[in-house]
Amino acid sequence: MFKKRLLLFGLSILLLSKVAYSQEESGVPQEVLTLDQVIEYALIQSPIIRQAQIDQEIGDRDIKSNLADWYPQITASAAGAYNIKLQQQIIGDQLITFGQPYNSNVLLQADQTLFNRDQLFASKSSKYYRQQLQQVIEDAKINTVVDVSKAFYSILLSEEQIKILDQNLDRLEKQYKDAYSRFDAGLVDKTDYQRASIALTNVKSDRNRVENSFGAKYDYLKQLMGYPDSLDFIVEFDVQDAEGKIAEDAADPLMLENRVEYQLLQTQQTINEIQTDYEKWNYLPQLSAFYRYNWNYFSPEFSNLYNVAYPLSVVGLNLSIPIFQGGKRIHQIKSAELQVDRGVIEIENLSNQIKTEYSTALADYNSSVYEWQLIRENMEMAEEVYDIIKLQYDEGIKAYVELVVAETDLQTAQINHVNAFYQVLEDKIDLQRALGILN
Repeated sequence: MFKKRLLLFGLSILLLSKVAYSQEESGVPQEVLTLDQVIEYALIQSPIIRQAQIDQEIGDRDIKSNLADWYPQITASAAGAYNIKLQQQIIGDQLITFGQPYNSNVLLQADQTLFNRDQLFASKSSKYYRQQLQQVIEDAKINTVVDVSKAFYSILLSEEQIKILDQNLDRLEKQYKDAYSRFDAGLVDKTDYQRASIALTNVKSDRNRVENSFGAKYDYLKQLMGYPDSLDFIVEFDVQDAEGKIAEDAADPLMLENRVEYQLLQTQQTINEIQTDYEKWNYLPQLSAFYRYNWNYFSPEFSNLYNVAYPLSVVGLNLSIPIFQGGKRIHQIKSAELQVDRGVIEIENLSNQIKTEYSTALADYNSSVYEWQLIRENMEMAEEVYDIIKLQYDEGIKAYVELVVAETDLQTAQINHVNAFYQVLEDKIDLQRALGILN
């Protein structure tokens, strides 16, 4: 009976866990996902972003912990002792014993900071530390969008390559059959269908290589997204819409303030300046107030120790004035000032790096667009040449070797076209990142 109940209990837990797991997975987008949907999911579930958000929570807790020192600090303590040998002293001709064998005290104490440089620094810098934590999250989101977009484009590129290779396979298989039929009829020698066989094998090899890369590319995209391994999806993309936007794109002017890296350094520089003030505040006194209430207990017997209390209360101020520390404060102030000077150089260097990155990204994007446009014209021309030579070959005007060359040129032009197109999209992402306008 007990074993049956234990079995039912175990089955119920397993069932509940499966239901909870299925409910968790039901909120995950599946089937066909667009780039916007993939990015939207990644901005929520990406491990990098989630880690940055936890770091922000940790930082916020640290800030609140430091600011809590401005509130009253209330403590309670208690102590008890048994005096094995009481103090004695001769007064006149008598031996006087001081104290009682048993004593105890309970202390309630409240301290309030009135002025302290540590708390003052925490108050002035908390805003900028929170701002810095938020900027770190923004930087993680930008990196995630860039990486996810490029991984998405890589899958699309492979899909387009598969489509082109499938089209070429259809044409080559037909050409192989035609060439073999002509050879079988004695119209041509065997080199024509052998060339067709070689070309067909090469395309099959290329298609197999591209097809085998799909799994790894999807796994990489899932990793970036934080997507469950147990689920699958396929990507969808409007190529025509993307091509139209490329034609409309115009580079915006560079504004350093849009770059999150620049914002981070500016925030850090502000904290460095506050740190310099903090070191200067070391010359100021520290002031705090306190209140103590102490219950004292004395008795010759332990059983009667807490029968009577002798309370004592006191309120007062503590003032600490630093006078001489061997030049320590001077060195600390100078070190903080040098850190500010270093920050100025760091911001200047980052500004130059951003400008170089922008000019490089703009040049790459413009070159990619120009190359894509030329390659598209070449592809259209290769299609026209292939159609003409195919027609002439069918009529017996052109040799098969010319058809093979035209077929190879067409496939190369088509592959180059899709490669160039998705290179434009990747370079566009890099340009938007360099401008600091990546959403």
